[in-house]
Amino acid sequence: MALDIEKLEKIIRLEMADNYQDHKVYRGLAAFIHNWTRDAITRHLTLPEKELVEKVADNLTDYARMSVLERARAIQEVLDLTAGSKSANGNGNGGTPAVRTLDPIPTRPVSAPPNPPPLSSSASPAKPAVWPDQRPSAIVRQSVRVVAPDPETPAPARQPAPANTPAAVVDLGAKLTTVKGIGETYAKLLSFAGLNTIHDVLYYFPFRHEDFSSFKKINALMYGQTESVVAQVLETVTKRTYGGKEMIEVTVADDTGRLSCIFFNRRMTYGLKTGSQVVLSGRVDEWNGRICFKAPSYEAADRELTSTGRLVPVYSTSGPLKLATLRKLIKTVVDRYAAALPEHLPAAIRERHHLVPLAQAVKDYHFPASLAVREKARQRLAFDEFFLVQLGVLLKRHEWQEERPGIPFEINQSLLEAWKDALQFKVTSFDPETKEPLEEMRKLELTGAQQRAIADILGDIQKDRPMNRLLQGDVGSGKTVVGATALLMAVANGFQGALMAPTQILAEQHFQGLSRLFEKLEESEYFQKLGLKVRLELLTGNVRKKEPVYRRIRDGEVDIIIGTSAVIEEVVEFHRLGLVIIDEQHRFGVRQRKALRGKGANSASNAEGANPHLLVMTATPIPRTLNLTVYGDLDLSLMNEMPPGREPIQTKWVMPPERNGAYKFIRKQINEGRQAFIICPLVEESDKIEAKAAIEEHDRLQREVFPDLKLALLHGRMKPAEKDLVMHQFRERQYDILVATSVIEVGIDIPNATVIMIEGADRFGLSQLHQFRGRVGRGQGKSYCLLLAGEELSQVGSERLRAIEKTNDGFELAEIDLQMRGPGEFFGTRQSGVPDLKVAGINDVNILEAARAEAIQLFEQDPGLKEVPHQLLSTKVARLWSLEGDLS
Repeated sequence: MALDIEKLEKIIRLEMADNYQDHKVYRGLAAFIHNWTRDAITRHLTLPEKELVEKVADNLTDYARMSVLERARAIQEVLDLTAGSKSANGNGNGGTPAVRTLDPIPTRPVSAPPNPPPLSSSASPAKPAVWPDQRPSAIVRQSVRVVAPDPETPAPARQPAPANTPAAVVDLGAKLTTVKGIGETYAKLLSFAGLNTIHDVLYYFPFRHEDFSSFKKINALMYGQTESVVAQVLETVTKRTYGGKEMIEVTVADDTGRLSCIFFNRRMTYGLKTGSQVVLSGRVDEWNGRICFKAPSYEAADRELTSTGRLVPVYSTSGPLKLATLRKLIKTVVDRYAAALPEHLPAAIRERHHLVPLAQAVKDYHFPASLAVREKARQRLAFDEFFLVQLGVLLKRHEWQEERPGIPFEINQSLLEAWKDALQFKVTSFDPETKEPLEEMRKLELTGAQQRAIADILGDIQKDRPMNRLLQGDVGSGKTVVGATALLMAVANGFQGALMAPTQILAEQHFQGLSRLFEKLEESEYFQKLGLKVRLELLTGNVRKKEPVYRRIRDGEVDIIIGTSAVIEEVVEFHRLGLVIIDEQHRFGVRQRKALRGKGANSASNAEGANPHLLVMTATPIPRTLNLTVYGDLDLSLMNEMPPGREPIQTKWVMPPERNGAYKFIRKQINEGRQAFIICPLVEESDKIEAKAAIEEHDRLQREVFPDLKLALLHGRMKPAEKDLVMHQFRERQYDILVATSVIEVGIDIPNATVIMIEGADRFGLSQLHQFRGRVGRGQGKSYCLLLAGEELSQVGSERLRAIEKTNDGFELAEIDLQMRGPGEFFGTRQSGVPDLKVAGINDVNILEAARAEAIQLFEQDPGLKEVPHQLLSTKVARLWSLEGDLS
């Protein structure tokens, strides 16, 4: 057996005709050369033939990494070698008649014999299912376009053309209509997916890949496997199912047998013309006792594969844009313009972390040659996302802390000790005979976590750089006391403090809680000697614009302003704002947070324009990955201890048949003098529909289940004054049960409530369920959470309920929730101002930490990214963020 030189020449001449674009051979010319040389060395070659094989391999193995000119030279050298080999042997086939040539692909249909043998459903029949009196090669012959690659040896990754090629000067912001092959119609279809420019398409990444890279002969197909076959279409027959539905059966064949492809939509078969050669990919299924493909993907065998025979990208689609069309259009853009992407990552960073060039990563992540190639591309793109996010948060931190000075506070240690001694909390117990509630005040002992957080904050506010700190604590961990300590220090230094909460109910609760704390402080001997008075004011949306409160704030007659987003309205002017506290900050938009911070720099008596200190508080435990992205510009204080006396809340998953037992348990708690919450399920994202569900459930419970008890109702469609009245009455025990929607998720503090029942618990995320559960267990004694799920429970819903039943640790639940839902659902990153992560995953902690370390190091060398080598990087950061506001 001698060399198949004619096959080699045919392939490389196809490549020449395609202007050396490396598109004509599946997985690239280098993959073909690998297979060709591997096949060659198994033959009995003469010494000159062995030398020829070595020279061909030397010239073309690195073809993917070459420029167009280098590719042209390499191919010409190979053609010269093969021509010389033919001349030396005196004939056109290398001097030996054993050289194999390719038969032409049939251009007309091949007629099937009258009674072909049935195709065995066995994976490996003893004999191939071939038709009598026909050579297998006459049935179908594999095109050179789809030479099946070696599955164990991935081809070298394709490299983009270097920047000196014509593609490098392309305007990536150009409209898609400038791309050859994309006219107005296709451009309009792409706009449904938000794709309007070349850059948009390059960065519109697939969310997964179908692995159709395994090629098999038809007689080797195995049920349940995902495979690709190269076959010829024999016939198309329309049938009817037993239910009367139209079914189209397309029969295809290769030289080992036949295969049925089943479709239930005629339009899906329009490309399967009788006699055509196709590549089909799909999961091997069963139909009438025989293996088949059900609605497989397919493409013509003589064209470049995009939807079959490879790792096939799967993209999100919308409107009338079909996935196959989208995939082909993206392939067109990626092939032509990925090489034009400028490299923004410094070479030293790429080398340290073994990252592939950007252009190669983008191309390989869309259309990878193998799983290994895709992972290398994904790592580069994930590093990019994290790196640019980290640079963005560092830039925001730099702007906040460096462009304007902070306000250094002096810490009065005597006042601080007097404050700690005056801290008390209310304890509610019950008379064992009368069941009446008994209240007493006890001294509050700070937990170790609270003391560490206070030390962090006091250390920050003594500096002339504005504090930028996140106080992250689980439900009931005592964040309010820590925030109040910071507010006290601001007032003691002659400044105002502002606390902004997301809802009126939470703002009022903060106002009442802080008022009680400071009242106890004013009763202390040291405080009376000092003569310091803390004046608080509540500011919500129902305060009219002409109220005197606005004048008092402007004139400095109010020390601490607590409110909702009404605090940042234009009418509000501060006298001397020195500290800003934002509670549950992810519920505020970027511009809202920026506006509140700006109130300090524009205070009436702040001539130096200093920035106030900023403390962000959240009761939502955040996993480490999101902490370093969403809150990457903030210093972190973690509070993971509960105050003494707080017992874990006992949580139980209640099945539908146990509902009456849950009602009896609630009644038992109420008979003992306690109160209860019943949460209605979130039917859909609509206050109106949610309110309707709550009203109907309240009426049902009052009428059928608890007719002798007093039930209150709270939902998002009620007016603020109505909500306030209901909460006040419930807190004063005028009601036994509060039926509510998710409006009570955050902040409501009713120490006497000991049981919460959550209807449709499987419809909520773990984080939200944990917040609901935190509405009880705020007093002394045992509290309970009952989770009622629907009858048709999904696997994800079951996993959530099992997880929250198992642990009270909010941080552990946050990690589980992030794994289940992903960062987009877990935490509104767009609402928080952080760019969406398209490629990076929640488990890429190592990549994140490496990117963060590199970003910090680069920023230390060039704060602001103003040096010439970093200008492109600065542009990328600005483009990614595209924000006017800040992060925190």
